[in-house]
Amino acid sequence: MHREGTVEPMKALILAAIAMSALGQDAEKLIKASDCFSCHAVEHEVVGPAFNAIAMRYAGQNNAIEKLAAKIRDGGNGMTPHPDLTDPQRTEIVKWILSQTASAGAPRQSEAKTYAYTLKDGTSVSLDFPLFLEGQAPKVTKDVFRGYQLFNSYCYRCHGTDASGSQLAPDLRHSLAGGMKQRDFLSVAMAGKKEQGMPAWAGFLSEDDVVGIFRYVKGRSLDLVSSGRPPSAQD
Repeated sequence: MHREGTVEPMKALILAAIAMSALGQDAEKLIKASDCFSCHAVEHEVVGPAFNAIAMRYAGQNNAIEKLAAKIRDGGNGMTPHPDLTDPQRTEIVKWILSQTASAGAPRQSEAKTYAYTLKDGTSVSLDFPLFLEGQAPKVTKDVFRGYQLFNSYCYRCHGTDASGSQLAPDLRHSLAGGMKQRDFLSVAMAGKKEQGMPAWAGFLSEDDVVGIFRYVKGRSLDLVSSGRPPSAQD
């Protein structure tokens, strides 16, 4: 049994918890319906900083909500503006982002394992992801095969079938062979290059989608993944 003096405070706490839960659910729905998760994740950097890193940066600032809401509205520094969201929607999203301090801590650790491959000229290269199924080369992994499918559905029109380049856009094999990293690839793909006629893929392709495309093109740039449909676990 509860003592009489504690019933109302406990009821208020329960109602507040329910309200906060509903707010979080609404904000997550808004974020998922927008393109936020194309460039951000909760605990690791994608194109933009992790949500918990943003929360830590703005912790304790009295005007954090106003600052971040304006940033979401206006964009800038590579971030897409979102004028289509209402002020209350932007405020809900910001409150959710700032609540992610609870999950902040050690950054997500990338896999330490590397994968060594021998190129046609006899030199070796190490990647931080596998191109082929273990012991089943030249069958590519699920991620690489998905990247091939996506590239030849959306990217080939400008960058050429099998990432071979065209007159409309550069040969991405050369870009990756020249040292373009995954984060830079993600940044360009998500933000686009309007001045060059390249659309922004944020909100349409996910982080995992673009990572798969990067891995496929990386394999092509090393001439380890052949042109055409690569053999995969489906074969």
